[in-house]
Amino acid sequence: MTLSATAQPLPPLAPPARSFASSLQIGDLVFIRVRAKPFLKIAAITDSWTNHVGIVVDTCGDEPLIAESTFPRSRFTPLSRFVARSEHGRVAAGRLVRALTQDEQQRIRVAAQRRAGIFYDTGFNLFSRRQFCSRYVREVLGEATGIEVGDVQSFGDLYAQHPDEPQGFWRLWFLGRIPWQRKTVTPASLLNSPKVRLLSIH
Repeated sequence: MTLSATAQPLPPLAPPARSFASSLQIGDLVFIRVRAKPFLKIAAITDSWTNHVGIVVDTCGDEPLIAESTFPRSRFTPLSRFVARSEHGRVAAGRLVRALTQDEQQRIRVAAQRRAGIFYDTGFNLFSRRQFCSRYVREVLGEATGIEVGDVQSFGDLYAQHPDEPQGFWRLWFLGRIPWQRKTVTPASLLNSPKVRLLSIH
């Protein structure tokens, strides 16, 4: 199976990025911090620097290929473009504590391909017909390996942990009414999962 990203010239990887790229394997999680306000608010309410995550699905080309759910649709993105969207270029990688078999790595590619082209869910609903980044990665790993990473939480749970975090932005985002009982999963919960070990952070 061939996975492809947008056919545009890639920016060259700087030496630190080349070293980071060479350490990645299929199934690794790659975390960044995007600058869009909704995602910055997600980072704040989860007390984490990261607010976006993708999963490595190919390492055979010039650089690793990252599968991600992003606006407007889920897609495959070269690592350099993925990291270029991160504030100050900050990036971290995590790997499942249990080593993956070659068959599981192949199933990760298939599971990611099956979810390509799905519209992004701006409501961050775990059970919607659309997708968002941490749900996408969690479901790809779960389908391919049977391992579920990250904690399912409600919006109410998140605010209960950070009661001083302002609610004004989310009231506007959800047109006046925050769906407190809605279930979701966050990039921070994937990064902090006991089933994931941190490889490196730059």
